[in-house]
Parts: sequence; structure tokens; C-alpha cells
Amino acid sequence: MSDQLPSFDNFKLNNQLLNAVKEMGYEKPSPIQEKAIPLALAGHDILGIAQTGTGKTAAYVLPLLFKVKYAQGHHPRALIMAPTRELVMQIEEAIKEFGKYTDLRYVCLYGGLGPKPQIEKLQEGVDIIIATPGRFSDLYQKGEIYTRDIKTMVLDEADKMLDMGFLPQIKAILEVIPVKRQNLLFSATFSQRVENLSYDFLEFPERVEVAPQATTAETISQIKYFVPNIKTKLSLLEKLVMEEDFERGIIFTKSRINADTVYKYLQKHHSGSIRVIHANKGQNTRINSMDDFKKGEVKILVATDVAARGLDVSMVSHVINFDVPLIYEDYVHRIGRTGRAENEGKAATFINPAEAFHFEKIETIIRMIVNEQPIPGDITLHETPFEEKQAYEREIDKQKRGHDPDFKGAFHEKKGPPNAFKEKEEKRGNKNSKAKRNRNQMKKKSKHKNK
Repeated sequence: MSDQLPSFDNFKLNNQLLNAVKEMGYEKPSPIQEKAIPLALAGHDILGIAQTGTGKTAAYVLPLLFKVKYAQGHHPRALIMAPTRELVMQIEEAIKEFGKYTDLRYVCLYGGLGPKPQIEKLQEGVDIIIATPGRFSDLYQKGEIYTRDIKTMVLDEADKMLDMGFLPQIKAILEVIPVKRQNLLFSATFSQRVENLSYDFLEFPERVEVAPQATTAETISQIKYFVPNIKTKLSLLEKLVMEEDFERGIIFTKSRINADTVYKYLQKHHSGSIRVIHANKGQNTRINSMDDFKKGEVKILVATDVAARGLDVSMVSHVINFDVPLIYEDYVHRIGRTGRAENEGKAATFINPAEAFHFEKIETIIRMIVNEQPIPGDITLHETPFEEKQAYEREIDKQKRGHDPDFKGAFHEKKGPPNAFKEKEEKRGNKNSKAKRNRNQMKKKSKHKNK
């Protein structure tokens, strides 16, 4: 294929798939598709390292649909495992679109809903199962899944599955499906744990890597702001979402509490349509919110990382990390919601004093220093409340102890905020603090003269 122009016709897929590809508007395969599809069609095991937004779902869905071909028998012949229900639904959507001219039967298995409808669909007969490890294991143990006919297995977002603690379930599933099968493992990063899993899962795999591990797409413009506290973060957020080029964006937070705080604040200060999704929201609410966002009926989606890998929308103009993710690889997945399908996107990250340490680690992983922007002059720099300041200091102490077990803590060593914040304070020149220091010095001199 190296001497041919990239085209899906070069893959020798059947007409049903090629017609669906053309109707979906795909003109040429992405790099991961160009490399992975021929290998998968040839029956090789594949280890795919590709960042989110590169088209890797189609890289395994198309050869899988070609291999399964048509509805046959009663039991599943292919299994796709994914870490979250959102990603399972995204994969289902891809199978629905690419397989629209086939009679293939598929079922999604995930938690958050009662298992009865899923069991009924299994009993009707399926060719492909798309599942989270937990729900698949539950239904297998109930005797609802027959695994002996499975000939192809895909693990998507393997790094996220390991982060979420699914390794025991994955190993248990590998014990109950046929040893003789084709395996495809895809991951945005290639950590030691993913490498160890690949040894158990893959047999003489072909490695396909379209970008250095954990890199971010070149179509994404990344910036960072050093922000002293949550109140200032909210003020900065309000300004960014009001800018003219903010067409549709996702705001990621580290917790449900912060997600609700951001949602309520924006509802009060912003006139556009807003939704919030996190683990406490019902499944139907989350599905409807994401569907409305995909249709363009919702301008802002506030989300925890539950949605970081399960949302496939091509026209997201902005991603804002209201909080720095503590699982560093999630930074890649978060900002990968924008800049998709060769469109340009913007990603901004707000960093408080305790998060500076974590963002430095992220910059090490992505092998770049993200451009820093000063907080706009019309944004009020709110004073940090005592309790919030203490929380930052405790977290910074914890970080220092991780590097130096002999570190005694903030009460023994008052070094102030991380260097990045120190430099910002010096550059801005905090006039109030300077005036206060001058007054204190004058008082000391006056007392000394009186003595």
C-alpha cells in the first residue's frame, strides 16, 4: 500500500462496509487505520498505541465486521471490552454506522441499568458483544453468556481499564474464552502495566504506534493558567466561555462536588445551555445530556472523568480542565475531546498551588511544556480562604514528603507556594503586601529609636 494513495478501497473490504464508510464521509484512512486495518485483516494480533481522536475505533471495528461478516448461529463470535459505559455506547454507535448494510447482531453490556433487557438480547442471539468487564463477568457467572465461539477479542483503552482496577476481571475473562483467537489491544499510553498485560493477552503481536506515547494531537492548542483558588478559577472560567470563539466546550473537574459547583455557577452567570454529568447522575440523564451535546443543542458540558473517553464529538472547540487530573494520562484523554477529525481545538488548564506538582508530571509525560498565559487583568484575584489555603499546604507537604521522608512539614518550614506561584507574585508585584511589609519595618524602626 505504500505506493498507493490512502484509500479505504485499498483494504479490500466488502461493499457493505465500503458503502457505509463513504456515506459517513470518510475520504481517506487516518494513520492508525492505514497501519492497523491490513494487519487485522491478515489475522495478526495487534498492539496499538494511539492517542484519543485518531480514529482507532474504526481501526478495529472495520476488520472485525469484515471477519464476522453476517449473522450466524446463536452465540457471540467477537468480544470488545471497554472501561466505561460511555465508551461502550460510542463503540456501539460506530458498529451501527459501519455495519448498517449488514445483518450483524450486537449487544452492549454495562452497569447502571438493570440486566434484564441485556439478558433478553443475549438470548435472542448475538454476533458481537461490547461490554465493560464488570457487567460481562456478572452475566457470565449467571450463565447468560456462551464464550466458546469467540474468535476475536478487542481491549480498548487498556490503560484506563487498569487504572480503574479491572485487571482481575480481565484475567478471569481470558480464562473462559478460547485460547485460539485473534487479539487486538489499544491504549493511548504504554505504561509498564499495559506492557505486562500485553504479554498475557497478545501472541506475537504487530505493534502499531502512530504518535509517541501519551502525546497530544497537533491540532490542539494548549495553554495553562496558574490560579490561586477556586473562586478565581470560576471567574476565569466565566470569562473564557464568554469569548466569541467558544462555540461548544467540555469542562472537566476532578470530583462530583466541583462539577456541581461549576454547573451552578455557570447557570447563574451564563445564558447558554449547560448540562452536567457525573457518577451520581442517572444513566438516562447522562445519555440524554451527551446526545443533546452531540446534536449541538447544549453549548457547555460539565463532566468528571467518567466522560473523558466515551464522548466522540468532532466539533468541540474548547476543553477546559477546571482541575488538574490526578491520573496523569487522563490529561491526554480529556483534551482529546477537542481537535478531533483534523479540526483545530483549544485546551486550557487551571492550576492551583497544590496542582502545580501534578501538572509538571503531566508535562513530563506528554514531553512538552504547555504555554503559560497570565490571568487577564480584568479578572479579580480573590483572596484564598483560610481553609482552602490550609488544604493546599497539606497537599504540598504530602508531595514534599513523597520526595523527602525527613521533611518536617509546613510548621517547620515555611517556604510558601511552589516556585511557579512565587514567580507570578513577584512579577505581578503585590503592592498591598509590599506596603504592609514597609509599614511593619517602619514600626520596628520606630520602636528601636524609642528604646
